[in-house]
Amino acid sequence: MNLNVVLLLLVTLVWGTTFPLMKAASATLSGVEISALRFLVAGVVMLPFALKASRATWRDGAVLGVVALVSYVTQAFGLEYISSNRSAFITSLNVLMVPFIGLVLGGRLSAQVLAAAALACIGIGLLSWEGGGHWIGDAATLVCALAYAVYVILLSRRAAQHNPRTLAATQIVLMAGFALVWMLVAGLGSDRLATLPTRTAPALLPIIYLGVIASAGMLFLQAVAQRHISAEKATVIYAMEPVFAALFGWLWLAESLGLRGAAGGALVVVAAILSEWRFNPRASTDAA
Repeated sequence: MNLNVVLLLLVTLVWGTTFPLMKAASATLSGVEISALRFLVAGVVMLPFALKASRATWRDGAVLGVVALVSYVTQAFGLEYISSNRSAFITSLNVLMVPFIGLVLGGRLSAQVLAAAALACIGIGLLSWEGGGHWIGDAATLVCALAYAVYVILLSRRAAQHNPRTLAATQIVLMAGFALVWMLVAGLGSDRLATLPTRTAPALLPIIYLGVIASAGMLFLQAVAQRHISAEKATVIYAMEPVFAALFGWLWLAESLGLRGAAGGALVVVAAILSEWRFNPRASTDAA
């Protein structure tokens, strides 16, 4: 397993911690507010690197930032209505969305990656079987999955053209700006903006973690690793996310994980390994 795969697994582990944290934060903050605050924190951290970016990096960062922000906001909004386990499952439907969207855009579809993606989705389905549904939360999270699938494809196509640190920085700074405007517009005509400091206080530490570690740090590592990994393979690795989300949801929120969930988690692990397995030893030797 190469270093880039290890980096993406680390990214996925950290992202798994964000589901229960955002679920807890949604008790006092809306999805837009959670996203705006986390990216304001991340934007402050990454601003010095963004100032060094070229015009082309700002342009691609804007495109990636808009798509990613839609994914983050709809995910946080959906968590107001559904469990973190169920949210992780629906989000991870991008495992199947990415290969098919890539195929429509002219890419090639590996039978091995397709089989791994299908296996991962079966596993994720078992993993979240025990979670309750809500049509608003499910629909919002489905939009999140679609937006993230598009993001993974765009990132794989554009990451190699830029310095990963400056590309991540421009994304984050622009996402902070977009999310702030979104939050201000959504709060007009209500008392939400006036009560924001009071409602943020209980979620302050999770917001800082989401901003510094889960956003600034992990978007940078993602941009580094996806310079060398295809979108189809990367998204199967990301299928590990609900396994970690289920684990942390159980540890922090006491969300249950029964026998079906454990079996689903095992299938996701197998799928992630399958996506990286080289069945031709000679090809592996030649590549070395």
